[in-house]
Amino acid sequence: MTTRRSLLATSLAAPLLASLAPRPGQAQTAATALVERREYAFQAYQTRGGATLPAVRTGYQTAGTLNGAGDNAVLITHFFSGNGQAFGQVAANAAPGWWDSIIGPGKPIDTDRFFVVASDSMVNLNAPDRWTVTTGPASTNPSTGRPWGMSFPAVSIRDFVEVQKRLLDSLGVKRLALVAGPSMGALQAIEWAAAYPEMVERVMPAIGTGEMDAWLSGWLDLWAAPIRLDPAWRGGDYYGQGREAPLRGLTEALKLVTLHSRDRGWAAPFNRRAAEGQDPAKRLQDRFALDTALEAAASARARQSDANSFLYLVRANQLFLNEYDGLDAALSRSQARWLLLPSQGDRLFTGDYAAELLAALRRAGRPVAEQRLTGEQGHLEGVTGIAQAGEAIRGFLAG
Repeated sequence: MTTRRSLLATSLAAPLLASLAPRPGQAQTAATALVERREYAFQAYQTRGGATLPAVRTGYQTAGTLNGAGDNAVLITHFFSGNGQAFGQVAANAAPGWWDSIIGPGKPIDTDRFFVVASDSMVNLNAPDRWTVTTGPASTNPSTGRPWGMSFPAVSIRDFVEVQKRLLDSLGVKRLALVAGPSMGALQAIEWAAAYPEMVERVMPAIGTGEMDAWLSGWLDLWAAPIRLDPAWRGGDYYGQGREAPLRGLTEALKLVTLHSRDRGWAAPFNRRAAEGQDPAKRLQDRFALDTALEAAASARARQSDANSFLYLVRANQLFLNEYDGLDAALSRSQARWLLLPSQGDRLFTGDYAAELLAALRRAGRPVAEQRLTGEQGHLEGVTGIAQAGEAIRGFLAG
């Protein structure tokens, strides 16, 4: 019989692996198709911070067919710990993509109508994963023949957008019918609307924010702190045979991310429960059931991730909309229609941030609608619970 602890460990690991099946009782609207993961590369990229990278590689996948005008494209952007496998299966035994419930033939983002593209971000957390293609600190610096490590330049959400723009240009995309994504994907969608307003028809940020203020930036720094404190991190110089990766620090960082992205109700089944065979009331070193489940899932995930990339992702998020004089200035550039999908129980991008983004769009005179997500998953409802917004998404794309 499956234990409650093992069920929790599975539920924790899945979103961190960016391979999220629909929740129990949440059926998919159509079969999941196999997709081909591809690679796009180009030379000599100058980051927004002014550094030059000799080459950039990114993995991506597509579904549907681009029309002759090149204007039926949809770009899906991923969350902090995700990659570009937003839909479909990369292999017959693989889990479906994290938004597979809403992307595909006949689904709200209908691949019989739209050409859908999803790609891996720069400095992707999943750098060790064979299905992920990314350029970042774990990539080889051609001038040294060794991984870049912390000599890799800082990159921003805008840099992610610029790499996506080059990919879309290479595919013949002229206009985006929609750019959409959850969490960090929402930040990319908003940045797209400001950077290339003439190219974006609709924007759908799920569990997003229009502001990376000092409070949020401080939380991100706390996420990163355990990695920097791990002696095995060695200032980012842990690559190479015989060197230990900072798995302890990365595990603690992923535990923080996991708990921060959930609401209280998600953890309720573990209230006051001790870990198996332990008694926290008698021994300080004994632990509670939720603690050991978080540890097990985050530890497994850490072995498939890159710690330096985690730090670079933190900085990229902290630099969101950094090139504009505030949110109003950024949104004043947008020509798009908007659908916001905040989560009612979001403890990360709280309700205040969702309300501020909605108000800013109204001040900018942009057509905007909102569909609130509900459930016990908190911030993660924008990934695991996205199907509940299916009809709102379908209507948004029909208009």
